[in-house]
Amino acid sequence: MSLVRRCSRTACGRPAVATLTYVYADSTAVLGPLATYAEPHCYDLCAEHSERLTAPRGWDVVRLTDGSAPSRPSGDDLEALANAVREAARPHDRAAQAGGTGQGGAGSGTGETRRGHLRVLRSPDS
Repeated sequence: MSLVRRCSRTACGRPAVATLTYVYADSTAVLGPLATYAEPHCYDLCAEHSERLTAPRGWDVVRLTDGSAPSRPSGDDLEALANAVREAARPHDRAAQAGGTGQGGAGSGTGETRRGHLRVLRSPDS
C-alpha cells in the first residue's frame, strides 16, 4: 500500500495535490487543497489536472487555493513560531517581569523550571 495518494484521473499516476468535490445542489465544483484522507465521493487530482479542470456548462468552479500565497511557510513564519513557543515555555518569567508572584505557571512555587523544546521535521518531499 502506497503512502502517496495518486491522481484519480484514468491512466494518471502522478501524486495528488488537490481534492475535487462536487456540490450538486449549488451546481458547483470545489477544488481545494489535498484532503487529509481519501473520501469516497471526492476526487484527488495532480497539479496538471487540477490546473486544467473545467466544470460542466452552467456550473461554477470554486478554487480554494490562492496562487499568490506561498505554499510553504517562509523562514520568517518559522522563526515567529519558534519565538512564540519559547515565550509560552516561560510563563513564570513574564509574571516576574510584570511584578507578579509567578502563580499559574507550570512548576511555579516548587522551584521547577519548565523548558519548551522544538523539533525540526523534514518534509516528505525532501
